[in-house]
Amino acid sequence: MNITEQEATIARAQGGVARFGRAAWGVLAYNVLVVLWGALVRATGSGAGCGGHWPLCNGEVVPNLQTTATVIEYTHRLMSGLAIFAVCGLWLWSRSVFPRGHRARWWAGLSAVLLAIEALLGAGLVLFDYVAHNASIGRVFYLAVHLANTQILLAALAMTAWRATRGQALVRANAPGVLQAALPLVIAVSMTGAVVALGDTLFPAPSLGAGLAQDFSPAAHLLLRLRIVHPLLAVLVGFFLLYAASSAVRARPSAAVKRMAAAVAGLALAQLAAGAVNTALLALVWMQIVHLLLANLLWMALVLLAVNAAAAEERP
Repeated sequence: MNITEQEATIARAQGGVARFGRAAWGVLAYNVLVVLWGALVRATGSGAGCGGHWPLCNGEVVPNLQTTATVIEYTHRLMSGLAIFAVCGLWLWSRSVFPRGHRARWWAGLSAVLLAIEALLGAGLVLFDYVAHNASIGRVFYLAVHLANTQILLAALAMTAWRATRGQALVRANAPGVLQAALPLVIAVSMTGAVVALGDTLFPAPSLGAGLAQDFSPAAHLLLRLRIVHPLLAVLVGFFLLYAASSAVRARPSAAVKRMAAAVAGLALAQLAAGAVNTALLALVWMQIVHLLLANLLWMALVLLAVNAAAAEERP
C-alpha cells in the first residue's frame, strides 16, 4: 500500500468515526425524547391505553386509536421499539468502526444491554398492572428502579458518544471524590422525583394549600409524604452540585471541565427554579415534562463533567 492509499484509508476511518460520533449523540437525544414521552404516558394516566397486553396493543399490532390514552401509549411503544433498533444498530456499527477493547464499543454494548432491561421494565409496568390509578407500594419501588435504569442508560449512551468523539483518552484512576459522590445523589433525587410525580398524578391537589394539607396529614399515602422529602433533598443536592462543579474546576482547570462545570451549575439552578414553578402550578403536565427534561440534561452534564475531570491528555 503506497502513501496515498494509506492516507485514504486513514481518512475513511476517521470519517467513519466522526459519523459514528454524530449518530451516537443523535441516538442519545432520541432516547431523551422517548423518556419524556414515557413521562407523558404517566402524567396523563395513559399507561393502560393498550389494556393489559404487551407487546401488542389491545391485542392488535395496529390498534383502533379511538382514545387519547391509546394514542399516547401506542406512540410510546412505537418510539421505544425504534429506540431498540437505534441502540442495537449503534452497537453493531461500533464493532465495525472501533477495534476490540475500544471504550466506545464497550459503552455501546452496555447501552444495548441496559435498553433491553429498560424494555423489560416497561413491559412489567403493563403486565403487573402498575399503570393508571394503581397506587401500590410495589408500583412505587418498581418506578424508582425503572428510573434508575433509565438514568444509567442515558449515562451509557452519553459515554458512547463522548468516547467516540474523544477517542481512547487516558483516564486517571478516579474523578474528584466530590463528583463521585454527586452521581448517586442525583440518581436518588431523580428517583424520589419520579415517585413524587406519580403522586401528583394520582392525588392531584385543587390548590397549593390543599396539597400541603394532604402532605402533612397523619394518614397521608407514602406518595404524598415524599412530596415533602423530594424538594428538601433536591435543594440540598442542588447546592452540593454547585460546590462539586466549582471543586472540579479547581482540581482540573481544563477548558472542557470549565464548560461542563458551567453547564452543571446553570442546569442545577434552572432545575431548582423549575421545581418551584412545578409546585406552584400544581404539577401541570407540560411543566412536569420541562422539569424532567432539565433533570435529564443536568444528569448527562454531570456525567460528562465527571469523565472530563477524570480524563488526561490523549495518546498521540
